[in-house]
Amino acid sequence: MARTILDFEKPLEDLEQKYEEMLKLSETVELTSELAALRAQIEGLTQETFRHLTRWQRVQVARHPERPYTLDYIQALTPDFMELHGDRGVRDDPAIVGGFGTLDEIGSVMWIGHQKGRDTKQNVFRNFGMPNPEGYRKALRLMKLAEKFGKPIVTLLDTPGAYPGIEAEERGQAEAIARNLFEMAKLEVPIVVVIIGEGASGGALGIGLGDRILMLENAWYSVISPESCSSILWRSWNFKEQAAEALKLTAPDLLANGIIDRIIPEPLGGAHRAPETMFETLREILIEELRALQELSKVESSSALERRTEKFSRMGVWDEGPILSEIRTPQGNGDGMAFAIIRG
Repeated sequence: MARTILDFEKPLEDLEQKYEEMLKLSETVELTSELAALRAQIEGLTQETFRHLTRWQRVQVARHPERPYTLDYIQALTPDFMELHGDRGVRDDPAIVGGFGTLDEIGSVMWIGHQKGRDTKQNVFRNFGMPNPEGYRKALRLMKLAEKFGKPIVTLLDTPGAYPGIEAEERGQAEAIARNLFEMAKLEVPIVVVIIGEGASGGALGIGLGDRILMLENAWYSVISPESCSSILWRSWNFKEQAAEALKLTAPDLLANGIIDRIIPEPLGGAHRAPETMFETLREILIEELRALQELSKVESSSALERRTEKFSRMGVWDEGPILSEIRTPQGNGDGMAFAIIRG
C-alpha cells in the first residue's frame, strides 16, 4: 500500500527517495559518509518542517488516512477488549465503538470512541466516523454501565461531525448529544477525554465532556471545520487556510485558552509515522491521569458534578447587558432604506 504524502511533506519524500537510491547503490560503491550526511539532512528537515506547521497543515495531519484510529489504540492498549453493541432502541451504530477492556494496573476501563474506516467499504460501514443519534445513545448506555460497576471511562474523539442526514434529525440528533452532555456531567466515575484526530462540533462534544481533556499534538478541535467556516464566511472553500488560522483549533491554542488540560506529544512526523511509539505514550499518560483522578475522588469531598461544573465554568464568563431602549427596524419599498424606531 502506497504511503500518503501531504503537500508540505514532498521535499522530505524527495530526499527519502534519494536516500533509498543511494542505499541500493552503496552495495557496489562506498557511500557511507554520503549516506550519513543525507540522513542528517532528512532528520533536520523533518524537525524543521513539523516544528513550524501552520494550523491548516495540522488539520491535514489529523486527517491523514494512515493515522491510528480508535480501535487501533484500544487493541494496542488493552489485550481483552470486549466490544458492546446497540442502543437498545434503534440499532447498533458502527461510527461509535465501545466496551470494557483492561488497562494495566488501572484495571477494567470503559472505552468509547468514534471509528472511521480505512477504505471505501469500511467508511461506508462506519459512515465516515459520523455518528447517528443511536451512536450517542449507545455511548450513554455504556457510560451508565461503567458507572454502575464503578469503572473509569476513556473516550477517544475523532469525527468530522455528527451525521447531518434528515433521518438523523428525525430520530433526535440534537437531543441525543444534549442528553449525553447532561448525563456525562453527573457521572460519578472518572472520565478522561482524548482528542486523537478530528474533533468537530457537537459530533465530538457528544462524548467529550470529562474530568480531563487531553489532545494529541496534531489533532484539531473546533465548533466547525475550516472548510465549512470558509464556506459560510467567504462563500467558498478556497479560504480554509485563513479560516483555520482564525478558528485557533490546534492543541497549543486550546491549551492557552483553557479548553484542554494537556497536550500529548506525537512522534516526529505524526502518530502515523510511529504508531507503536504513540500507543506507548498514550498508555503512560492515561495511567497517570486515571490514577490521579482515582486518588482525587478518595480525598475530595466535592461531587463529580461540582468538579466538572467548576472546570467548564472556567472556560468563559458571561454577563447580561442593559435592556435595549430602542430597536431600529428597516422600513421602505426597496428603493431606499429607512428605519423606524420602536422605543422600549
